[in-house]
Amino acid sequence: MSQLSKALPKAKPYSLRSEIWKSRSSYLLIAPYFILFFLFTVLPVLMSIYLSFTYFNMLEMPRFVGWQNYVKLLLEDDIFVISLRNTLLFAVVTGPVSYMLCLLFAWIINEFQPKVRALLTLVFYAPSICGNAYMVWNLILTGDRYGYLNGLLLRLKFINEPILWMQTEKFVMPVLIVVQLWLSLGTGFLSFIAGLQTVDKGMYEAAAIDGVRNRWQELWFVTLPAMKPQLLFGAVMQITQSFAVADISIYLAGNPSVNYAGATVVTHLLDYGSTRLDMGYASAIATILFLLMVGTNKLVQKILRRVGE
Repeated sequence: MSQLSKALPKAKPYSLRSEIWKSRSSYLLIAPYFILFFLFTVLPVLMSIYLSFTYFNMLEMPRFVGWQNYVKLLLEDDIFVISLRNTLLFAVVTGPVSYMLCLLFAWIINEFQPKVRALLTLVFYAPSICGNAYMVWNLILTGDRYGYLNGLLLRLKFINEPILWMQTEKFVMPVLIVVQLWLSLGTGFLSFIAGLQTVDKGMYEAAAIDGVRNRWQELWFVTLPAMKPQLLFGAVMQITQSFAVADISIYLAGNPSVNYAGATVVTHLLDYGSTRLDMGYASAIATILFLLMVGTNKLVQKILRRVGE
């Protein structure tokens, strides 16, 4: 036994440095992206977490204050509680609904001929990249009788006088949710279109032999499992959009909105970061939002991995 062990070549000890050197070409190729990602994503997140434990007004050096910002944020800031509630409402309503709409429209559009499919994709995707989207909705929601929505409702006798849509508290959040859903067919929608194009047609024939009998079974047992990477990517994009709502609230309802009915975590962050220049407190808000996004993404990814089982 000892002679056999001497005859066999000795295994070289594992070395991280040697493994990196073997794959140096691959590391060299990803180095530009990794450097940019670290400088403009990882490093700002780490700096924000550090600044959340300080008082920093952009004029003086940061002064460490411990958990003071978080205590004030979670126990004393009533506006943050309102904005957090509004943000969670946005996320719960617009996140799943927009995700399902993206998948449904992508599935339907994928059945058309290539030219028609390209045209319909442009029509559905255009609102998410339209710079004048808020201008359109401002025209629709104008609070006098010349606003398109008020004019239509007055002509149909549903109302007797114009409604100040974005100055009436009970209308602010429903209107913002509708506008967000209208704008939600963006990058996630395109990823679903691309994912549906990559599904192997032969898988449907094999599924038919195995007992799949209708389109809904094809969707659940064949299509969705085959495009899990696109489903996960779309989920990340929709969750990020639903938690990061700010522009539509600022442009349509103002900042601050009436009784903070349209306030979100991001508008509250912009108030402290851009207006009051309290960067330590703004960083604490950003850290809470970051943790919410990460936790929600992990939960959704865990659910999507069970698709098709």
